[in-house]
Amino acid sequence: MLSAFGRAFRTPDLRRKLLFTIAIMALFRVGSFIPAPGVDYANVQQCAAVLEGSTSLLGLVNTFSGGALLQLSIFALGIMPYITASIIVQLLRVVIPRFEALHKEGQSGQSKLTQYTRYLTIALAVLQSTTIITTARTGLLFPGCGLDVVVDDRFMTAALMVLTMTAGTGLVMWLGELITERGIGNGMSLLIFTSIVASLPTALWSIAGGANGVLNFTVVLIMIVLVIAMVVFVEQSQRRIPVQYAKRMVGRRMYGGTSTYIPIKINMAGVIPVIFAASILAIPALIAQFGDQTADWVIWISNNLAQQDQGWYIVLYITMIIFFAFFYTSITFNPDEVADNMKKYGGFIPGIRAGRPTAEYLDFVITRITSAGSLYLAVVALIPTLVLVLLGVTTNIPFGGTSILIIVGVGLEFVKQVNAQLQQRHYEGFLR
Repeated sequence: MLSAFGRAFRTPDLRRKLLFTIAIMALFRVGSFIPAPGVDYANVQQCAAVLEGSTSLLGLVNTFSGGALLQLSIFALGIMPYITASIIVQLLRVVIPRFEALHKEGQSGQSKLTQYTRYLTIALAVLQSTTIITTARTGLLFPGCGLDVVVDDRFMTAALMVLTMTAGTGLVMWLGELITERGIGNGMSLLIFTSIVASLPTALWSIAGGANGVLNFTVVLIMIVLVIAMVVFVEQSQRRIPVQYAKRMVGRRMYGGTSTYIPIKINMAGVIPVIFAASILAIPALIAQFGDQTADWVIWISNNLAQQDQGWYIVLYITMIIFFAFFYTSITFNPDEVADNMKKYGGFIPGIRAGRPTAEYLDFVITRITSAGSLYLAVVALIPTLVLVLLGVTTNIPFGGTSILIIVGVGLEFVKQVNAQLQQRHYEGFLR
């Protein structure tokens, strides 16, 4: 891998793309430290320590924003509104026929869906920034901290903060698209990767400096290496279903007669089920902060759903991961559509009749593979948390299961993109 990057930097075109990508990622990190108008940055820094180790929804979003949320910066929302909008647009394909028709139209339809995603991103940014600013002004963003993080309570200041954070989200979305067009790799994924990796040194240093620091640091490091190895192995694994295309005459030419395969990954849903499950389970604890702390339902949530090491939380977490893995896979992979396309172009699976039997066979294979993939997601999501709990580490460490899946997945995809670019420019001819 290092030799590939060395050859990439020796190639002028690739070097420009890599440097452009690095520059955009650095600009994204700089924006994460610029406070929004009307924010007392010194008080924010003191109050942010109160939420260290938080597993609430705010803690989750703060991890994906690279710590920008709890600093109330201009990039406080990060890329999360765009991710949420993208997921919503994909889910709406099931209930809105117009979206499904656009998805099947090719490039023009995808461009229209992308435009809808951008509009929805801005709408979600306005909603989320308003919520964050309201909780910050009322003191609920940093419970237990008596300092004022918003020094100006005027309406115009709050409106300016909403406008600034929304514009910051739009700018982050534009930066991600710039990386996709002029850099290397998927821009949105690389910005998420940057946000998570940026928090690693601080978290590791906090472990090494605490009680039993050396032992805890060694155990956590071994755990990270083992989980990363498992993630790489599973994410690279495929079930290849052979497909044979029959020969056919078109005019005076013979077409078809080739053999190929349908690659089916063990984890077709990616990290989406884990994000969905963690977000939904964080909502009750967030709502409980606004309720009467002596009420029975608030006490039950605090005792059963507020921490990741609680029994009910683990059971519901695993159940939701499995459910969303099947649900999201059913949306992204349609056996009936694949079988119809194969039949249309004269393709068939050896030993399986074309049409309905092919769709049933693909559905059977997908169900078995998704069963293993959902359990794999649950294990990866829980192992880091359980290890940290056993070690007594309470720091909000950004290498939970979700973060590891994202870091490894984006890293593998980026390396593949670099290798693909190198192969286009450096290839061996027929004669040596």
